[in-house]
Amino acid sequence: MSLSTSYACGSRDQPLITQTLGAFFDAMAARQGAREALVSCHQQRRLSWAELAREVDMLASAMLRSGLARGDRVGIWAHNCVEWVLMQLATAKVGVVLVNINPAYRVSEVEYALNKVGCKALVLMPEFRTSDYLAMMRELAPELAHCAPGELHAARLPQLRLLVQLGEAPEPGMLRFGEWLQRGEAGDPQVAAVAATLDCHDPINIQFTSGTTGFPKGATLTHSNILNNGYFIGEAMKLGQEDRLCIPVPLYHCFGMVLGNLACITHGAAIVYPNSAFDPLLTLQAVQAERCTGLHGVPTMFIAMLDHPRFREFDTSTLRTGIMAGSPCPVEVMKRVVNDMHLSQITIAYGMTETSPVSCQSSTDTPLDRRVSTVGQVQPHLEVKIVDPADGRTVEPGVAGELCTRGYSVMHGYWGDEPRTREAIDAEGWMHTGDLATMDAEGYVNIVGRIKDMVIRGGENVYPREIEEFLYRHPMVQDVQVVGVPDAKYGEELCAWIIPRPGTSPTEQDIRAFCQGQIAHYKIPRYIRFVQSFPLTITGKVQKFKIRDAMKDELGLQEQNTA
Repeated sequence: MSLSTSYACGSRDQPLITQTLGAFFDAMAARQGAREALVSCHQQRRLSWAELAREVDMLASAMLRSGLARGDRVGIWAHNCVEWVLMQLATAKVGVVLVNINPAYRVSEVEYALNKVGCKALVLMPEFRTSDYLAMMRELAPELAHCAPGELHAARLPQLRLLVQLGEAPEPGMLRFGEWLQRGEAGDPQVAAVAATLDCHDPINIQFTSGTTGFPKGATLTHSNILNNGYFIGEAMKLGQEDRLCIPVPLYHCFGMVLGNLACITHGAAIVYPNSAFDPLLTLQAVQAERCTGLHGVPTMFIAMLDHPRFREFDTSTLRTGIMAGSPCPVEVMKRVVNDMHLSQITIAYGMTETSPVSCQSSTDTPLDRRVSTVGQVQPHLEVKIVDPADGRTVEPGVAGELCTRGYSVMHGYWGDEPRTREAIDAEGWMHTGDLATMDAEGYVNIVGRIKDMVIRGGENVYPREIEEFLYRHPMVQDVQVVGVPDAKYGEELCAWIIPRPGTSPTEQDIRAFCQGQIAHYKIPRYIRFVQSFPLTITGKVQKFKIRDAMKDELGLQEQNTA
């Protein structure tokens, strides 16, 4: 069927799940029993579905016995581990709202997050690399040294009462996670009583959206939001109980906890954590050792694995599927992943935290040319449209505009921020993503870039994504990011930051010669810089605004008024 406008509606052949996450998990665990549910390589832990269900029950019980109740907020400030998924499932089981705290946060950021949503408890790891989480909490709550666990009264964190520490040696005023777990009881009738009062539209998760300006917003998600999204994501991957999914992406982000954990939980597949945080070598080792059939990652992760000097040592032949998402997926990288990592059925997903997160995804049987060049089609039970940012009119197929989405996946709202919720979700329920996209006549969506990233050079609209895709074809280019920088004559000029392939030394002239006659002259970057890395968020997303700021500082540039 050929579309006359850039609007598409997903299939409704399969009904939406109306259970809560806890009820759905219990039913799956009862069916799976002794099958392996979870492997945490760095913790050397393996749990069957029955064992996982028992620990979830115990933790849910411990929460209630600690005075936590339905609707209370509990933060988790940790990298990937068994305890993370226990928290995800146990909070959902008793209606407690899990608050994902970014492990990159520092003192002022975690203070803001905890107070914004009123966390009553926080589970945290002691440290990671240069982050000393215990020291940050001592700074925020010096009262810890003089209180019993669960009885904190801190001036800067007035609603926080309980801190639970991962690891073996708890700080004064904190409770060790293992001890907390043992305070609960599997089969606690109080857990069942609370679970019976829950509704699938209750909020159970808050994720703070990253932004380049202003304070983060707490996107609030329900059982229905994330459970259904996890299910349809797994359906697109054709996951089953024989699958073993390697999840090196962070759980604090939707990519890990929904596209990873919940895609597995809704299909009876095994979850494999290769490490607490991404490491290309440890991920390759886990794929081989655990005979993983699926692998998730952002493009920078796949590039790091493909270009690792020991890549050829590892057997990745068990791999079949997975997801590349989180930032634009370069066509050339996708081709290498399919050919060199055996991921013949890898899919691409597109979404945002506020939509739980996936709106569009390719499937395992999407033709390869579409799978490597688009983000697929609209997911079931959702609608997407491409609109003119100026007047809101739905554009014709092939015309770029802002992508909007509507359906079960749209968030409950930003926590405690109705004005910003109304800015994002219009009166008809459409979530305005801020992403520029096109839709073809068959409904395949291609992300052109962010509205704010579009470069206007001498009156010409230039999409950095197009130039990045072209430069990826250069044999000496490993990775590339293109941004606009202010220019007195043209308003903006293009700048390319390039990471060369190992063992190569491209020059600016090499890059410009490659562009000559192949792309329009105004799309050839004026500024070309060779770098070893890009500024990244903890999830591996490139922070283009930092590249732009660095170039402005280097060139002594000021923003031009382009209004």
